Amino acid sequence: MNKKIVHDALILTAFTLVLGLALGFVYGITKDPIAKADAATAQAAYRQVFADADSFEAYEAFDKEAAAGLMEENGYNDEITDVQVAKDKSGNELGFVITVTAKDASQANITFSVGIAGDGTVNGYSITSIAETPGLGDKAKNEDFSGQFVEKQVDNFTVVKSAPAADNEIESISGATITSKAMTNGVNACIVYFRNVLEGGAES
Repeated sequence: MNKKIVHDALILTAFTLVLGLALGFVYGITKDPIAKADAATAQAAYRQVFADADSFEAYEAFDKEAAAGLMEENGYNDEITDVQVAKDKSGNELGFVITVTAKDASQANITFSVGIAGDGTVNGYSITSIAETPGLGDKAKNEDFSGQFVEKQVDNFTVVKSAPAADNEIESISGATITSKAMTNGVNACIVYFRNVLEGGAES
């Protein structure tokens, strides 16, 4: 009986080792392609909100913990995860692309990048990860909703259920008020970060 237990334990150990090596091998093969795909997705999002930019450079002074503290101070549970400086062909700064994860959506977190020009004008947003209900919350990807944020220079946006009467009003997606508010709060979080950290330029 003891021999059988030892035998089974050895087989299990060998199986675990082989499986671990196999997973490590697969990870080694897929790590670089996944990283390249993620980088390509991010670059596409940046360009969507800053079409006139020639390049994007990581904002060197970005401090994730300080950003989290700023969000908490201003009543947001959204997370700023990345900041890029948008530059033209001559290397002049055009503005910033701020990536945020909205944590108050109806189904799961939504991650998207928001372009904000140097004068504080919002260029719009580009979603990189969303799992909202098809035909409802996922309409946040549609121009009918996302276009409401474009070329707006406001201190913050607010969601309304009827046709907007002011630049800072965003008409909610029908049947998806929670998603609408999550997206709007995420954009507002980026505006707060811009106003408190980036306004005046990356070198200021």
